[in-house]
Amino acid sequence: MAELVVGPADELPPEPSSSIGVYNLEGEFFAIEDRCSHDDGPLCEGDFDPDRGVAICPRHGANFDIRSGRPLTLPAYEPVETFPVHVEDGVVKVEVT
Repeated sequence: MAELVVGPADELPPEPSSSIGVYNLEGEFFAIEDRCSHDDGPLCEGDFDPDRGVAICPRHGANFDIRSGRPLTLPAYEPVETFPVHVEDGVVKVEVT
């Protein structure tokens, strides 16, 4: 297992900040793959709804729960991969394989 160091937790904005898609949801961090399961589009370039914890694909509008990777709307019907995230000494780190 390897870790991707994202950066200081207090500097991570609510928007995704890497190609993996690291999200700050009211101080809790989540990471999903930057690939829409519908058409392999750049999921993290889309909008983020922090009230619902939802990433929205910019191509066709599929919604994904950032906590589980589960698709919430069509046209996506398969989940995207999620990655464990932890904060160590104020630095956000994502566990990747």
